[in-house]
Amino acid sequence: MRILVLGAGKMGSFFLDLLSFEHETAVYEKNPERLRFTFNTMRFTTMEEIEAFKPELVINAVTVKNTLPAFEEVLPHISKDCIISDIASVKTGLKDFYSTCGHRYVSTHPMFGPTFANLNQLSHENAIIINEGDYMGKIFFKDLYQRLGLSIYEYTFDEHDKTVAYSLSIPFVSTFVFAAVMKHQDAPGTTFKRHMNIAKGVLSEDDYLLQEILFNPYTSGQVEEIRTELKKLLDIIEHKNESGMNEYLTKIRRNVKINS
Repeated sequence: MRILVLGAGKMGSFFLDLLSFEHETAVYEKNPERLRFTFNTMRFTTMEEIEAFKPELVINAVTVKNTLPAFEEVLPHISKDCIISDIASVKTGLKDFYSTCGHRYVSTHPMFGPTFANLNQLSHENAIIINEGDYMGKIFFKDLYQRLGLSIYEYTFDEHDKTVAYSLSIPFVSTFVFAAVMKHQDAPGTTFKRHMNIAKGVLSEDDYLLQEILFNPYTSGQVEEIRTELKKLLDIIEHKNESGMNEYLTKIRRNVKINS
């Protein structure tokens, strides 16, 4: 299959590495410096090259902010038979776009990022495939993700956004709060250093990605739950309520065990 990847960032390069030995692959990237790290694939910087390549599948791996503009730029230069796809962690606007674009499509979300995941060992990671897409497109990504050892879940666009609001917004907001009260520590403990590494990783993400995840319509409800729990914990601390603290620790240990 002729596969065109849009964007030679970390995830775009990751998909090229996976696919280039079994398929005829090409990458379109506006920043020529990023193309230095691609191999065994054709490297494009113009739409004319894409037209000549005649891709059968397009994988949009640009940043969240540029996902829709990248599609709009490339669509006039590919055939109507070409399947288009995205791997965006935020699906805002994509359902409406796909419904009017005139192409078969498949939307997936590898639930791991280059910041924390070991891209060479993904057997404990997950992926979501939106079940509203093209059947053959879904089969392609399902086979790819199975070969990586990922656990695969099929959700609607709406179900995906709810999942992201829970699985991403809660740790992101918790990290923001940690960073917001941060003070320099000359002799930080192990737990502090681990939280600091997480904070640095999260805050290295693209600002637009962080914004879109937190502006997910389901995020505010999750943040409200955090505020409620903080209020409960603060009340226990202020009153030095030992029995209340024991009950609270029992509850959260149970939650961690259930969710691990």
